[in-house]
Amino acid sequence: METGRRFKTAFILGAGLGIRLRPLTESCPKPLLELGGHPAITYAMDHLISAGVDRFIVNTHHCPEVYLEKFPDRKWRERPILFRNEPILLDTAGGLKNIEDLLTEDEAIVCYNGDIIANFCLNKLLQSHNTNRPEATLVLRSNGPQLNVSVESQGSICDIRNSLGNPGVRKCLFTGIYAVETSLLQHMEAGKIESIITVFLDRIRSHPGSIAGIVIDDGDWHDIGSPEAYEILKTRIAAPED
Repeated sequence: METGRRFKTAFILGAGLGIRLRPLTESCPKPLLELGGHPAITYAMDHLISAGVDRFIVNTHHCPEVYLEKFPDRKWRERPILFRNEPILLDTAGGLKNIEDLLTEDEAIVCYNGDIIANFCLNKLLQSHNTNRPEATLVLRSNGPQLNVSVESQGSICDIRNSLGNPGVRKCLFTGIYAVETSLLQHMEAGKIESIITVFLDRIRSHPGSIAGIVIDDGDWHDIGSPEAYEILKTRIAAPED
């Protein structure tokens, strides 16, 4: 078991259309909506920096020029940001496959939905993934609006969205934050519009135990999923320290 690997790269998914947040997102990508005086995506970046990440890759599609307006030097807190535009929106797995050339073999990266605000101990994910070395480790929570991930007693994920008819021993919420071995990308097709959930389910079917979960209930987790949720977060979040 290897426990000392650092996770140097994070892939932040920033290409979504933000349909549920219109009209707020008509001319601004959802991860760039402001919270506490900064784009929401910077909270994800700060969370990742706290776990040792020192390079960000962000996929873009809707209003990609706004990302360059917000990050003209392509950096956040001196960490480089690589933007990868998708002229055709590739969904979550397609977007991950689309950055394969920016990654190294036998690397593990953290994937993080760009509309998530969280402050739990991210190192728990990294330690669990390094210890067990599955193809992916998903951060889960015991409570939330959608408990649609089925988990076995040993921590492996056996179903998502009741797609395989396996209830496992408990149901959890998927936070949209996960660690991935670059070897998982071998099971994705370049240019294919595909959800990462589809890839996870295919691997669960063919290689049970290859997709793991870790429940982290400490701290806060929020999804900027609606104008109402965004307004609530605006009242709760103060500007982060510069």
